[in-house]
Parts: sequence; structure tokens; C-alpha cells
Amino acid sequence: MLFKVGQRVSVLDEDISGTITTVKNENITIETDDGFEFDFRPTELVLDQGLNFSNKVSVEILKEKEQSKKQSTKKTKAKERYQPTMEVDLHIHQLTDKKGLSNHDMLTLQVDTARRRLDFAIKKRIQKVVFIHGVGEGVLRTELEYLFGRYNNVKYYDANYQRYGLGATEVYIYQNSNPNTKTQD
Repeated sequence: MLFKVGQRVSVLDEDISGTITTVKNENITIETDDGFEFDFRPTELVLDQGLNFSNKVSVEILKEKEQSKKQSTKKTKAKERYQPTMEVDLHIHQLTDKKGLSNHDMLTLQVDTARRRLDFAIKKRIQKVVFIHGVGEGVLRTELEYLFGRYNNVKYYDANYQRYGLGATEVYIYQNSNPNTKTQD
């Protein structure tokens, strides 16, 4: 098909339309209504004005393309597939309503909760767990690192910064080990 400057066209596989500004060999430049210019090959464009879809096959092909675009948007993003499957918030207000606990009691409660949740994850074969501990002075984080270091079948590292900031540690549990494996003290 011969395209001419000034014709209104749409791009076949994208939601872009505009007016042809230049035609050079196999390169056609179109300007969108927003003022952006894009280059395309003639096989990627179709005239907007005067489209006559009397051919039923053409209409069905366009419908199939629209349906495949809708289906492809439902797919899970790669980042989401690798998100941790379990989160444990160790902030003290998430664990208890009791006021007046000493710092030692709060820390003990938080570490015991982390230990129970980690044992649960190992038993249920949950591969990744994020422990949200907050930033603070780093006392809880240090205790958690000591706890995680006692397990042979786990590795731990800072959790996703964009999602949790500096206040979370992600634990990866190796699944081929004995679930109750801990190092000897």
C-alpha cells in the first residue's frame, strides 16, 4: 500500500495513531496528536480513514489480537512470582497489647515469635519468610541474625529495600534438609 504525507494512520500492534509527516523508502514517520514522532515500516501501519472491513477475516484477526492482549496482561509479573510467601511483623504492638513490658521481655517475645514462625515455615516447607523488625538501634536485628545463624538449612539477607526499607530480613529455607536441623550449641 502506498502511504502519502498527510494521511491519518494507526499502528497495527500498538495503541498509536497519527498523521504521516514523511515517507522515505521503507520508513514512514508519523506524528501523534500529542506531538510525538515515531518511525514505522509500511507493514506496521493501516489507514484510519476509509477503512472498509467488508472482509470478515480481517475483523476476526483484529478481535483475536485484542483478546490475546487482554489475556497477556493477566499473567503474573516475574517480580511477583518471587515475592516471599510469608511475612512476620515483629513490631511489639503487632504481637501484644500489654503495656509496661520491660525491654528484655519485649525482646524475648519478639525472638520467641521469630523462632516459632521460622520453625513453622520449615515444617510447612515454606521457602521464603520476611521478618519485619524495624530499624531502631539494631538489637532485635542482631538477635535475629544470631537465631538464624543457628540453623543449618537457612540463609538470611536484607529484604527488598523498595518494599521494606532497611527494617526487614528475608530468610531463604533450603528444602532438601531435615526440617528440624539446627547446629549444636
